[in-house]
Parts: sequence; C-alpha cells; structure tokens
Amino acid sequence: MANTTFSGPILAGTIKNTTGTTLGSDVKNTGQVVMCQSQAVTQADGTTNIVIPANSQIVAIELSVDVIWDGVASTAGIGWTGDATALTAAAAVAGGTLGIISATAGADATRVNNWADVGTTDRRILVTSTNTGAGEGFVTVRYVQNNNLS
Repeated sequence: MANTTFSGPILAGTIKNTTGTTLGSDVKNTGQVVMCQSQAVTQADGTTNIVIPANSQIVAIELSVDVIWDGVASTAGIGWTGDATALTAAAAVAGGTLGIISATAGADATRVNNWADVGTTDRRILVTSTNTGAGEGFVTVRYVQNNNLS
C-alpha cells in the first residue's frame, strides 16, 4: 500500500470559519486530526526515532509491554533528547506487567505544559529504563500537530 505525506496539520470538517450562530450552517466545525507514531523499544535501549513536530500537543503516550521488564526495577520514564523526564517522572511507567501502560505527566506543571506544547523545536522521544533487563514492547505517542497551546 502506498503512503501519502502531508506537510502540515490536517483539518477535518465542513465549515472553516464562523460567520454566524447557526450550528451546521455557519459555525466553525473543523478540528485537527490526531497523529501517532510507534516504535519497538527494549528495556536496555529506549532511544526512539519518534520525532514529534514543533508546537504539537501530546494527547497520549502508551508503553505496550509484550515481554515483561525485569531486574531490580521494572520502570521507565519518558522524555526527549536533552530532558529524560520532560514527559513523565523518572520511574513513572511500570513495565513489570504485560499489557498497555498509559503514561501521564503526573502532578508537575512543567511536564503538563510539555504535553500541552512540546515547544518551538522538534522533539525525539526517549524511554529511559531504571535498569537494563530483558523487557520488550513498543511505545506509541499520539499528538495534534501544530496545536500551539502555549
């Protein structure tokens, strides 16, 4: 199957601008398409080729564990190049059970703001394990391109 590449955020909807007050007729109903990138990771090496475009809003991050992460600690943190804890606390993602583990920013204003807007440069996602082990899985990041919330 062929792939198609678009250069900017994709909007979907039938009414681009609000010109009145009648829903379905003249009130904007467009929204941005949610994008996602996924990549296999191991507990020993969490560097990814997932690159989130500048000014994007991250709406979800999941670690799908298909081989349990093991060792003294089976946890990881998710961030980006230059800041390993930009998106979660250092050991916030539990890889010690099979399944899909949702990552969150936690109660930290800086991380919440990083999810709201990754900033003015592209960001390469990192999954940093607490220790090396035999764990395997894949990480998926869902985001809204160029949502520019900050």
